[in-house]
Amino acid sequence: MDEQLKQIGERLKGLRDALDLTAQEVADACGLNVEKYEKVEQGEEDITISKLMKIAHKYGVSAEELMFAEAPRMKSYFVVRKGQGMSVERTKAYKYQSLVSGYVNHKADVFIVTVEPKPEAHTVYKNNHAGQEFNLVLEGAMDIYLDGKTIRLNEGDSIYFDSSKPHGMLAVGDKAVRFLAAAIG
Repeated sequence: MDEQLKQIGERLKGLRDALDLTAQEVADACGLNVEKYEKVEQGEEDITISKLMKIAHKYGVSAEELMFAEAPRMKSYFVVRKGQGMSVERTKAYKYQSLVSGYVNHKADVFIVTVEPKPEAHTVYKNNHAGQEFNLVLEGAMDIYLDGKTIRLNEGDSIYFDSSKPHGMLAVGDKAVRFLAAAIG
């Protein structure tokens, strides 16, 4: 994971250099203070997918280019075979596998997210981003914390919500939860 964080940081710095932007401008675009953003560029801090999406949208690149260093190429269709989507482990507990990374100008970011259980967790990290989000639980169960409410989702359950509201999730029980997440807008 540390190598992935370092590579994402290098790509963010490269984007900033190519567009002649200051660290403060990019930090402001994604809602981070400049000190934390500079640590992200140095590979010392993690950055959420939603913040990467904000940067990508603001500066006209795809989130996949920032996460995977791959530019989408397909214009008619894009197939991802089971288990073959480009993936990034955001933290030890979260793994994102992109299902749309190769399609040019996709309107939604779609991932299979795997969240490992954290029985000792008392705090849930929440984020928010523009648009809407759809989650469908494929395996396991999770609690989603959405705008002050806790909603239990079991295998086969789904939720569609305003993703500008603070939201986060935890795996429930002793096994990982896998869910389809589609961020739209």
